[in-house]
Amino acid sequence: MTQLYIAGQGPATSDTTLDYPRPDRLVHGNPKRLTQSLYEHTNMNAGIWQCEVGTWNIVFAANKQEFFHVLEGIVRIHDANTQSFIEVKAGDAGVIPPGFVGTFEVIAAVKKYFVVVDA
Repeated sequence: MTQLYIAGQGPATSDTTLDYPRPDRLVHGNPKRLTQSLYEHTNMNAGIWQCEVGTWNIVFAANKQEFFHVLEGIVRIHDANTQSFIEVKAGDAGVIPPGFVGTFEVIAAVKKYFVVVDA
């Protein structure tokens, strides 16, 4: 049977978790990151993510992608291949595609909804 869920009332398996960027990927600062899982499934995770100002390198697997909607703050996502970036601020949404390599820069403390899909 297929079931519908309201975010935060579905099959989430974790509470809010705290972490920091891996030291080998850190570029600037050491921002505290909070992740609240609202929905988890075999190939998908959705929730709310918050982060302090800072910058670190990101590498997405070929089978992983993320859609996100910024609720507060500003982030810049720099593409290592094209040397370009996008700036996403409160009210905007963005996508990080499979296999993406670049830098995630939090300009102003950010809070976002996210959906990560593993294909």
